Amino acid sequence: MVIRRRVRAVVVPAVLWTVSALVGGYFLVQAETGNRGMEAKRALKIQAFGLRQELAAANSERATWEHRVELLRSEKIDRDLLEERARVVLGRVHANDVVIIDP
Repeated sequence: MVIRRRVRAVVVPAVLWTVSALVGGYFLVQAETGNRGMEAKRALKIQAFGLRQELAAANSERATWEHRVELLRSEKIDRDLLEERARVVLGRVHANDVVIIDP
């Protein structure tokens, strides 16, 4: 009986500590590598950074196009821009232009 009590006094706490350590370890591993863990957060931050760069490039391109459209809409039309667009739309060139045909 005494031996059984001593074994139980040692084994039961050891088993409880072991189970507690395993459960805690599981949650720590999931916090690092799980679907919503730290690695996933890093990957999302990298993706967000790339998307922000794409957005900045798109906004810059939009501003450029808005400026060009404004030059065409205003009461005082930019002649160079108008001539450029007319050449592109009509497929014509000026007599002094050098045309290089790229195959």
